[in-house]
Formats: sequence, C-alpha cells, structure tokens
Amino acid sequence: MNYPNGKKVKTNQPINAKQNTNIFSNRGMTLEEDINSTNTYYRQSNKAVIHKKPTPVQIVKVDYPKRSAAVITEAYFKQASTTDYNGIYRGKYIDFEAKETKNKTLFPLANVHDHQIEHMKAIDAHGGICFIIIRFAAHDQTFLLPAEKLFSYWNVKLNGGKKSISFDSLQTEGYPIPFQYRARVDYLAIIDKLYF
Repeated sequence: MNYPNGKKVKTNQPINAKQNTNIFSNRGMTLEEDINSTNTYYRQSNKAVIHKKPTPVQIVKVDYPKRSAAVITEAYFKQASTTDYNGIYRGKYIDFEAKETKNKTLFPLANVHDHQIEHMKAIDAHGGICFIIIRFAAHDQTFLLPAEKLFSYWNVKLNGGKKSISFDSLQTEGYPIPFQYRARVDYLAIIDKLYF
C-alpha cells in the first residue's frame, strides 16, 4: 500500500501486543493539547465558547531567507500574560490556568505568578468562574482546583508556609478529571456540579 507521500508501508513489522491494551496510556498529548481539543469539541457541540488566550508578543526582527518564508529571529513579551483560557459557559464567564508537572509528589506554587493570582482574584470578585487545572504527568492524573482553594494555598505560601500543593492534597481537595475520548479534559462536567 502506498501513502500520499509515495512511501510503502512495511507490512511484515511485528505488532507490539501491549500497544493497544490501554487507550489511555501514553497518549502523547500535553495538557494544553488535551484542553485545546476539549475546547474545540465544546465549541463544535455548541456547549461552550472557550479559547486559549494569545500571548502578546512584540516582534523586533524578521529575516526573509526566501520570498515565501519569514523567520522571526527576535521578539519579546509585551506584558505578563494573565491566565491561559477564558470564555463563556451557560451565561457565566470562565477563566482558568492550566499547569502540568512531572513531579510525582507535589505541584510547586512557583509555577503560578503573582499577577495571575491577582487576575484570578479579580475574576472571582466579579462573579466569574475561576480555577486551575493541574496535571501530574507521572501519575497521568488531572485535577480541577477552584480558585478559592488555590488562594488559601497561596496565602500559606505568602505567610512563610508550604510553597507547594501535595499530590495527596489535590486528591482530597481537588476534583479529578477523568480522561475521555471526545472531551479529553471534561472540566465542564465538574463546573456543572460545583456552580450549577
């Protein structure tokens, strides 16, 4: 069989039996890719309109090695970004941050910045739905943590306490988001239970 690129497919290659035993293992997707895919599904099914926020970048230098190609060689961030995603669901404004860690036991709060917490506090104060999604890659587990709970961990950090959220704490205080086929990170199912 030939594919469009003209290369033949080798059919005498042995098939690894372990490859198809669990559709959830080794998905090869990052948390951001999974959320982007989920948001596309939400929009296509008319469930919600949620997008990844673009990061404001100032382009300084562009090289044109060919007429048909341009390469950005120098750029900088115009301003600190706020959170990763925002949109609307069931008439409510939604705003959230997404973080992934390879650490097995804790999520370092150093991964969240002061200006992001301030932004989340403003959203919360104005009645928006605000939260953080944290994935522990080593455990292949993803959690939703409402902003109010994140703020309490942040306050402990500011007062000289722990500078992280343990995996065990997220298992008890966070809400696990199971992997699904269409809505890979179906966080709206949790939002429904918490806010509606």
